[in-house]
Amino acid sequence: MFQHNMFDSHNFLLDMTRKTPENELDLIRDDEFETKSGTDIMEGASGDDQDPNKRPKKKQYHRHTQHQIQELESFFKECPHPDDKQRKDLGKRLGLEPLQVKFWFQNKRTQMKSQHERHENTQLRNENDKLRAENIRYKEALTTATCPNCGGPAAIGEMSFDEQHLRIENVRLREEIDRISGIAAKYVGKPMLNYPQLPSLGGNNIGHQLGEMFTTTSTGGDLLRSISGPSDADKPIVIELAVAAMEELIRLAQTGEPLWINSDNNDNVLLNEEEYARTFPRGIGPKSLALKSEASRESALVIINYVNLVEILMDVNQWTNFFTGIVSKATILEVLSTGVAGNYNGALQVMTAEFQVPSPLVPTRENYFVRYCKQHGDGTWAVVDVSLENLRSTSVSRCRRRPSGCVIQELPNGYSKVTWIEHVEVDDRAVNNIYRPLVDSGLAFGAKRWVATLERQCERLASVMASNIPTGDVITSPEGRKSMLKLAERMVMSFCAGVGASTAHTWTTLSGSGADDVRVMTRKSIDDPGRPPGIVLSAATSFWMPVPTKRVFDFLRDENSRNEWDILSNGGLVQEMAHIANGRDSGNSVSLLRVNSGNSSQNNMLILQESCLDSTGSYVIYAPVDIAAMNVVLSGGDPDYVALLPSGFAILPDGSSNAENSNAAGGSLLTVAFQILVDSVPTAKLSLGSVATVNSLIKCTVERIKASITCENA
Repeated sequence: MFQHNMFDSHNFLLDMTRKTPENELDLIRDDEFETKSGTDIMEGASGDDQDPNKRPKKKQYHRHTQHQIQELESFFKECPHPDDKQRKDLGKRLGLEPLQVKFWFQNKRTQMKSQHERHENTQLRNENDKLRAENIRYKEALTTATCPNCGGPAAIGEMSFDEQHLRIENVRLREEIDRISGIAAKYVGKPMLNYPQLPSLGGNNIGHQLGEMFTTTSTGGDLLRSISGPSDADKPIVIELAVAAMEELIRLAQTGEPLWINSDNNDNVLLNEEEYARTFPRGIGPKSLALKSEASRESALVIINYVNLVEILMDVNQWTNFFTGIVSKATILEVLSTGVAGNYNGALQVMTAEFQVPSPLVPTRENYFVRYCKQHGDGTWAVVDVSLENLRSTSVSRCRRRPSGCVIQELPNGYSKVTWIEHVEVDDRAVNNIYRPLVDSGLAFGAKRWVATLERQCERLASVMASNIPTGDVITSPEGRKSMLKLAERMVMSFCAGVGASTAHTWTTLSGSGADDVRVMTRKSIDDPGRPPGIVLSAATSFWMPVPTKRVFDFLRDENSRNEWDILSNGGLVQEMAHIANGRDSGNSVSLLRVNSGNSSQNNMLILQESCLDSTGSYVIYAPVDIAAMNVVLSGGDPDYVALLPSGFAILPDGSSNAENSNAAGGSLLTVAFQILVDSVPTAKLSLGSVATVNSLIKCTVERIKASITCENA
């Protein structure tokens, strides 16, 4: 009797959710917004119009022409938040007043917001229908339940609801594993896996059986260099693990309190470990006492189509480039399934990756994992990672990736809603003390940093694809603009690859550099067209400053204050020749700078600079470029053959309370890095004098920055 009352109460609550005020948004018609696309003009009242017996005149309504609406719609897709100059230019071209253009964009954004809300309401109703159907299924299952001891019919009271739910879930998981196995056999060309040999998913042993894969070993070896794809004997376990990880990711993304709670000192959403243990009592492997647990969740609306985002996540090269400040290296070891129906639904990839913070004082995190992509209904996808490190007895696991990834929901007009989960167990004892608060806050490796980077890169991608955003006089064609942005992207990737403690490059730390706080490395460049040939020296250092990150960022990207710290400017004035907006924030931009110096050797040199900012950090990265080479780029030529040696700054919050708010009080963690060609002959030997020169350069730059910002902050 209690069970039936519980189901009836649940159905009543589901019916109530269909009557919430949010669903009233469905009553709003699209025509309402379209009628506001024109301009309402009230005629001024004349002296005769003051007669109280006369009815007031109605507003004159001027409807936009079809051509004007098409042009406005096209511009909105590229730039939904035009500035004053863009509105003025657009109005002049279409014969509209700037105020009319402004009102049209306001109404259009309101319409978009309403459509998103209606879309979410529809999804909620669908979820309610699914829950109602599940309740009916559970009722039927309870009426046909069998006794676990004798196998005969069982009364309702003899079997718990949780136990019967687990039995149903286990059957569904088994069907899912069989389906994935068939896909893998079809695309990889292997025989069907013999699943009767797999450990059973039923009962109370799943946590122990899968947990045997996660026994921490203590043998040596370089994880990312020595690991290989899974053996045929391991592949059934890999598939089973991927399916279980997907189930856990979906539940983590959809469940709120008390599983997820707000942290005390910032707005991060963190995992309640005790509730997690209760929610997933048979989770994927036991918790390691030797490793520290980190888990966070973040959601956002991003301007990218869900199909494109799934492709970026499943293409290792695109994924590495898109998250270049986080992913320093990634490799696909084996593809167990390419997906079905021409997309990534059901795709399985065994991978290695290295995750970094842009500082030599924070060790990288290396993982060996399986990535699984699955479509959940129309317009909803999920991509999950889960560690496989201990499938090899020779591997060392300093970082273990529990089910992590993102759930992507399709929204109208090319937008997507992303819910990101990051859940790892890690040994972070090697993190430098000044970076420990940042790492502990989750802003270094957590979900907030992934989502903030995703938002910024989606805006950058929209800027690259745009064709109607005004540009400077120097850039005369869309091809030239895209070529310049591509060159800047390569510059940023090269900087991020060399500034952290990554093993992705062939840099070698030099002994006797003369400074404990400056890391000096060298590499030989021979056949790389994107680097000048010879011996390249890199120097990097990180330090704390008692100044908010936004103030440091604005100072370093401002060409008017550049001569206060930049050795390249030689005390001369720096002028911005071209500027490309790279996002909604004015700090996200690519610039071409000219140094007006008395030194004739610098007259043929320009400076390419990209500055980028999000809620978890910012960069100012630059490189000297030859005028002749830039003329080729600005005319739409291939930028891959322009030699670059990027230098610049990575600016992160110090992890204190509210430090992720770049305008709030708090300190900054500043990393300064240089790459310099010290000898154009690759076979030459590096002299101690060159090392001393680079050390002196970076120390001088740091002292100038500290003096200028401290004086400005006083």
